[in-house]
Amino acid sequence: TSWSTFSTRSIQSPLGFVGGVGVFAPAPATRTSTHLYDAGANQNPFGTQSLEFTGGDDPNSSNFRKLSEALSEADTERRKAREAAEARERAAEIRREERLKKIKFMKDMPDDQPAGTVDEFMFKEGVQEQLDKLEEDLVGLRPVKKRVKEIAALLVLDKMRRKLGFETSVPSLHMSFTGAPGTGKTTVAVRMGQILAKMGYSRRGHVVLATRDDLVGQYVGHTAPKTKEMIKKAMGGVLLVDEAYYLYNAANDRDYGQESIEILLNIMENNQDDLVVAVAGYKDRMDKFFSYIPGMMSRIGNHVDFPNYSSDELVKIAAVMAKQLEYDVSPDAYEVFHHYIEERMKLPYFSNARTVRNAMDRARMNSAIRTFDRFAIRGENGGVCTVDDLKSITADDFQILLDDILNADTDKRIFA
Repeated sequence: TSWSTFSTRSIQSPLGFVGGVGVFAPAPATRTSTHLYDAGANQNPFGTQSLEFTGGDDPNSSNFRKLSEALSEADTERRKAREAAEARERAAEIRREERLKKIKFMKDMPDDQPAGTVDEFMFKEGVQEQLDKLEEDLVGLRPVKKRVKEIAALLVLDKMRRKLGFETSVPSLHMSFTGAPGTGKTTVAVRMGQILAKMGYSRRGHVVLATRDDLVGQYVGHTAPKTKEMIKKAMGGVLLVDEAYYLYNAANDRDYGQESIEILLNIMENNQDDLVVAVAGYKDRMDKFFSYIPGMMSRIGNHVDFPNYSSDELVKIAAVMAKQLEYDVSPDAYEVFHHYIEERMKLPYFSNARTVRNAMDRARMNSAIRTFDRFAIRGENGGVCTVDDLKSITADDFQILLDDILNADTDKRIFA
């Protein structure tokens, strides 16, 4: 075709004609957004998914978190350790300062510095009062009272030393009471608890009596809670374990009593400033028990043996009981009672003061029967009795007990 037949409309390329002459011209530009972010558009030019971290695709992401937590915990532990070390340093510095002050005080203190009298401390703290009560409550038992006074003397002098600034330490106050039944072991334990409370070695001074049934369980996991419960009750006072040798059964390795003993040993060692443990029982059995449990023996610093009472001492105990109960016992009645005690001591199962208490209870019952028969049954004095009638215990009241022993069958005499 000729140039003349070439139509400008046939050219579909971006060419323009100026004065019939064709020239190249750019295509019209479309309108584009000048915003850097368009919420409706895909911001990822490399695909359809965003590059923003979602935290769930990498299998190692949980490890990253664990590492971060471990580092944070390590920082916390280091901080706690640093604070504990600083606290120890401060405490050590305070102790050093106190010790230097104490040394200076001791050096400057004259040798004739008055420390007070022993009697002053004995009466001021109430120790002498408790010793006097022990003297009144217990007839005889001189060795026991002597030992109690020795312990009290140690506590008093120790407190006087503390007042002047001398070095002191809490002495071992755990005790072992050995002797037959009815010799006053529980009474002495009560008085010792009160003495310790008066001297500041015990918060409360009470006495908790425990036996194997109170400490040892019957199945696995039962013993520890029972023992700890009794210890909790006795904290601040005295825990008296009566017939302690029953806690250990040498014939049975699986006996639960061993667990109770181990707990007691631990408490005796670590809590001796807040709990005094006293074990009691027959001397021969207690010696055997200590041979099985040497750790118990080594933790007890005070061994007190309670001797049996004599017949004269038991008559005095009966007089004390009658006075406490406000009874008037005639002199001839005590003679009959003395004869009864001598005969009863020859029989098995004699229990010293407990036997006396049982005899006094029977004599009171005989007196009540006699008075009731006179005034209620026979109607003496129109049924009106006097104060003396209600308070009197006669020789006949004790003679019934003596006749029961002398005239009863051999097999039944121990129950008289």
